[in-house]
Amino acid sequence: MAKMENLKVCFISNNDITGGNSRSPVINGSGELVGLAFDGNWEAMSGDIAFDPEYKRTISVDIRYVLFVIDKFAGASHLVKEMKLVQ
Repeated sequence: MAKMENLKVCFISNNDITGGNSRSPVINGSGELVGLAFDGNWEAMSGDIAFDPEYKRTISVDIRYVLFVIDKFAGASHLVKEMKLVQ
């Protein structure tokens, strides 16, 4: 895995999630996995009834951090080596 000076851990997007969506994939416009959703903001809880783009936010873990944890802390670098990673 390439050396990274600054590793993003989480990011916020305006995706719409509801209860039970934790660990759902976050996909970019090119169809690439960029993160895993794990939470939303309290102000957007009404999004279960009506979507409000001004308030709706999803908090996601960056997939690069997930790969880092798999590689360095889980001791499963063989799994990362089997994946096709894009930059």
